[in-house]
Amino acid sequence: MQKKGDHLLVAAIDFGTTYSGYAFSMRHEFITDPLKIHANQAWNSGGRALLSLKTPTCLLLNDKKELDSFGYEAENKYADILMDDEQNNYYYFQRFKMNLHNNTKIKSHMLLEDISGKSVPAIDVFGLSIKALVTHLTDLLDKQGTGMDNSEIQWVLTVPAIWTDAAKQLMRKSAVRAGIPEDRLKIALEPESASIFCQYLPTNKLHGADEGFKMTEPGSKYMVVDLGGGTADITVHEKLSNGQLKELCRAAGNDCGGTSVDGQFFQMLVKIFGGPIMKKIKDKDPSAYLDLFREFETVKRTITPDKDSKVNITIPFVSLDAQCNNFQGKNLVDVVESSPYRNLITVRGDKMRVDANLMRSLFKPTIDSIISLMKEILRNKSASAVSQLLLVGGFSECMLIQDAVKRNFKGKRVIIPEEAGLSVLKGAVLFGHRPEYVRSRVMRFSYGVQTRHIFDPNIHDKKYLAENESNPQMCRQIFGKIVEKNQEVSLGHLFTSSHSTIFPMQKAMTFPIYVSTDTMPMYTDERSCTYLGSATIKFPIPIEAKRHVNTEYTFGNTEIGMTAVDKNTGTKMTASFDLI
Repeated sequence: MQKKGDHLLVAAIDFGTTYSGYAFSMRHEFITDPLKIHANQAWNSGGRALLSLKTPTCLLLNDKKELDSFGYEAENKYADILMDDEQNNYYYFQRFKMNLHNNTKIKSHMLLEDISGKSVPAIDVFGLSIKALVTHLTDLLDKQGTGMDNSEIQWVLTVPAIWTDAAKQLMRKSAVRAGIPEDRLKIALEPESASIFCQYLPTNKLHGADEGFKMTEPGSKYMVVDLGGGTADITVHEKLSNGQLKELCRAAGNDCGGTSVDGQFFQMLVKIFGGPIMKKIKDKDPSAYLDLFREFETVKRTITPDKDSKVNITIPFVSLDAQCNNFQGKNLVDVVESSPYRNLITVRGDKMRVDANLMRSLFKPTIDSIISLMKEILRNKSASAVSQLLLVGGFSECMLIQDAVKRNFKGKRVIIPEEAGLSVLKGAVLFGHRPEYVRSRVMRFSYGVQTRHIFDPNIHDKKYLAENESNPQMCRQIFGKIVEKNQEVSLGHLFTSSHSTIFPMQKAMTFPIYVSTDTMPMYTDERSCTYLGSATIKFPIPIEAKRHVNTEYTFGNTEIGMTAVDKNTGTKMTASFDLI
């Protein structure tokens, strides 16, 4: 069993929708210089360079569903495979993390379809991707001469705070499948990690902060807006006098990340060239398609609110022109001039020159959604005293978003850390060194056990009256609440409930766990309730007599936990959640 503080190194993996990466630091470095965190500097796109310390979240498997490559290497190799018409011998996955977002049907046997519709178990897709990052990191450590045994590394894996417990458990099991020891793995919540990172930054690294301002000032209340490729993930923190953080209201978010702007850009291209041409480019000239969207990634980072001149985008002219002639019998320039954007877009050589207002309009639905979400959270009484808005994550580097936030929240100070795109990753390393940094969290749901109560006709609906029951009559499908939505729960706080065996020599006890978006549901089949999974207690030595068990649930950590104790003997028993 791992002892607190017995690791020599913390290694964090930020597994993103669009890009992923890793960082690490030695324990002695954390003690003397917490910000001495090492991130890989060598991700190579092989083509047009992107200013990124991460690699695309793309996975390539061979025909045996074994790992071939990951990241830029997988992206570029698959482009070659398509040109050689060998794609049937491979499986290619990209941006697959969003399959776990808002998914209430996550199971250990769930399948993910690759880009061509071929299926692979999700736990293998995530597990092999994590394994590729783990291998890259450990190879780097070996080259540096700092290689060490797995038992000496504390691993941290980031997930959105708005994810379900089932999604977190799938990621944990995927990481274990990737070779990370289960007792050496911590799950970190992305906006919390960024918040922790910013505690350590000096004022000159926090753009927008007043002279002398520190995130570490006790009583500071601020909103963390983590804008990634797939999601906007938002939480609200207060800095406590003991140095820890307190969550003020439950984490919230939606799928308005950077990839939603990519979707708008793609739809604009479809309106210009038509769906068949764009599909042909994607399928038959994937290198050109990749370069086009890598180019747009640069535009996303550099377009400004006040730009009035044209936005230049380098396009795969030869490939697009050939397909325009094939499908429409016109050259590329004529197709653009006959499109709905003929007055807003021109083509000069290999440059598509787009009106700045048109380009900004592609961002508007996403930005409006982010602003609306922030306003909704700030209407919460618990967030009323928030004075700072901390923008983190790769998409927060977009100047259009920064401008929109400043315009819509003029009474708040908007702060963007110098390394906004790496704040989650580096904060996850700090979390690994000090996992107790967040003292309390606010519950996103009510959690309960499905149980039975004595039927009371004044309280219970008759349709829940258990059939074939003698005295006393029982009411079934009761939501036996353990913890309530919006309840503040301290780190490691235990909630106790009691259960009893039904049969002699019972070997195990299993009961269903439900979550609800209501604070006080009565029954587990109400519209607000969702089946989460099952809790199981195993009895190593079954007995004839009825057994009474105290079950302790932990809800204040990044993952829910469970232990069980025999009331009569005090013996601890194996207890676990099966959420997938």
